[in-house]
Amino acid sequence: MFGLGIPELLVILFIVLIVFGASRLPEIGSGLGKAIRGFKDATSGKDAIDVTPKESKAPEDKAEGQKG
Repeated sequence: MFGLGIPELLVILFIVLIVFGASRLPEIGSGLGKAIRGFKDATSGKDAIDVTPKESKAPEDKAEGQKG
């Protein structure tokens, strides 16, 4: 993974902890997770809103079956 081992990741985590503080880490992690999920959804072709028309059967005329 780009030549990053455990020691390098710990140093990066320590620097992020100093810069942002412990209280903001959950917010940063949540935002990062949402960004990654959105990127995966965008690359997989999922649309946020599906606008394709659905096939529907027209209701049958009630007068057709009645004798009168």
